[in-house]
Amino acid sequence: MFEDKDLALFAAKGKSVEQVESQLENFRNGFPYLELKAAASAANGGIMVTSASQQAEYISAWEEYRSFNHKITKFVPASGAASRMFKDLFAFLSADYSEPQTEFEKKFFQEIENFAFYVDLNSACARNEGKGVASLLAAGEYKAVVSNLLESKGLNYGALPKGLLKFHKYGKSARTPLEEHLAEGALYASGADSHVSLHFTVSPEHRPLFQNLASQAGKEMSGKYSLAYDISFSEQKPSTDTIAVDVSNEPFRNDDGSILFRPGGHGALIANLNEIDSDIVFIKNIDNVVPDHLKDDTVTYKKLLAGILVTLQQKAFTYLRLLDSGNYNRGKLEEIALFLENALCCQKDGIRELSDRHLAKYLHGKLNRPMRVCGMVRNVGEPGGGPFIARCKDGSFSLQILESSQIDMADPEKKRMFSDGTHFNPVDLVCALRDYNGQKFNLLQYVDPATGFISSKSKSGRELKALELPGLWNGAMSDWNTIFVEVPLSTFNPVKTVNDLLRSQHQ
Repeated sequence: MFEDKDLALFAAKGKSVEQVESQLENFRNGFPYLELKAAASAANGGIMVTSASQQAEYISAWEEYRSFNHKITKFVPASGAASRMFKDLFAFLSADYSEPQTEFEKKFFQEIENFAFYVDLNSACARNEGKGVASLLAAGEYKAVVSNLLESKGLNYGALPKGLLKFHKYGKSARTPLEEHLAEGALYASGADSHVSLHFTVSPEHRPLFQNLASQAGKEMSGKYSLAYDISFSEQKPSTDTIAVDVSNEPFRNDDGSILFRPGGHGALIANLNEIDSDIVFIKNIDNVVPDHLKDDTVTYKKLLAGILVTLQQKAFTYLRLLDSGNYNRGKLEEIALFLENALCCQKDGIRELSDRHLAKYLHGKLNRPMRVCGMVRNVGEPGGGPFIARCKDGSFSLQILESSQIDMADPEKKRMFSDGTHFNPVDLVCALRDYNGQKFNLLQYVDPATGFISSKSKSGRELKALELPGLWNGAMSDWNTIFVEVPLSTFNPVKTVNDLLRSQHQ
C-alpha cells in the first residue's frame, strides 16, 4: 500500500507504519460510543456545589499551597486561527450588495467605535484609503473598512490567531487575550518565588509574533504586578498529525501523489502538556478572558478549583502512602473506597467482595493517577461537550467530559441524557501532574485511544475524512481522576464571533 516516498514522509513526521495503519483501522471500524450511566449533576453527586464557607476554606488551601515552593503553570492552547470569528464579515466582502443587510452586519458597523481595535483600524484605513473609518462609512464604503480589518494590507485579522487580536480597551491602550492571560496568571498562579509561568501552544507561522508580544507585555506586567514572568511556547508536534482518507477509507493523496496528513486536533496537545515540568497546571482557552474590572469571579473560582484539587490530592497521597505501608485494616480500606467513590466519583460494582490484598491493589491503582478539577457551568444552550458518568475500560464508572459525537444519539435514552444535562464544559481545568513520590506522570499512558473523532472535510473539491485524536479534556484525560465543580456563567466569556466583543463582558 505504501510507497518509498510515503515511508520517507512517515519518518519525517516521526510516525511509524504501525501508527498509520492503526489510524486507517480507526477509519474503517469507527469509534465505539461510550456507555453512559447518567449525565453528571449536583443531584447524583457528579458535580460538586460549594457553600460560601467551603469556598473560603478551599481558597485558603490554595493560598497556603502556593506559598510553598511548588511549580505552577498556566497552559493556554492558542494556535487556533481567528478566521471563524470573522465568518460573517468575509461573507459580507463577497456578497453582491455593498451596504450592511443582516442584523450582524448592521450591529458591527453601528458599534464599530466600541471595538478595542478601532484606533488601529482607523489608522489602517487612513493609510490605505486616504480616509478614516467614519468618512468611509459616510461615503458608503463599508467593504473598504472590512478589507482593512481582515486583509494583509490592513490589520490582517482574518489570518491571525485570536491571541494576537486586540480584545479590550484600557483608556488609550488595548489588550490582546495573550496579555489578559498574563494578567490573570499574576492574580492566582504566581508561586512563592514571585514568578508566574505561562505556556502557550501556537502555530509555527505565528510563533515570532507571539514571542515579540509576550516579551513586551511581560515587561509591562512585571512592573504592574511586581512579579517575574516565565513565558514559553510550543507547537503541535508533527508526529501527532493524522492521516486523511477518501470516501473508500484509502489514504487521501494530494495532486502530487503524496499522502495528506492533517493536524490531530487539540487532543494532540496532551504531548505538549506532558512536557510541562510543574506540580499544578491551569488550562483555559485563549479567548475566554475579560477586562480587569470583571476579573474578580474568574480569580475567585480559579482559586476555588485549585484549592479543591490540592486538598483532594493530599488526601489521596495520604491514602497511597498508607497502602504502601501495609498498616491498614478492613475498616481503613472501606474508608479509602468511600473516598474514591464519593469524592472522586469513581465506582465499580463488586469491589467490596475483594480480599484485603486485592482491594488494596485496586484502590492503589485508582488513586495513583493524574488528577483534575474541572469547572462546569449551568447549561444555557451553548454548544459543546458536557459532564457525564461513563463506563471505563476496566468496568468502573468515572467522570468524563464528552462531546455529542461520542454519544449514541440514535438511542433515545442516551439522547435524553445529553439534552437534559444540567451543565456544560467551559474548558476550565486545574491539573495535578505528579504522583505521591513527586514523580511526573507520563500523561500519554492515561489516554483512551478509542475515543477519537472522525469528521468530513474536503480538499481541492474532493471529499475526505479527517481523524481527530482523543480530545485534550475528553479521551486524552480519560483515565485521570476527575472532579466536576459548579462555577458561575460569569467565568465563561468566549469570543466566537467579532460581535461578541461588543457584549458587556468585553467592554
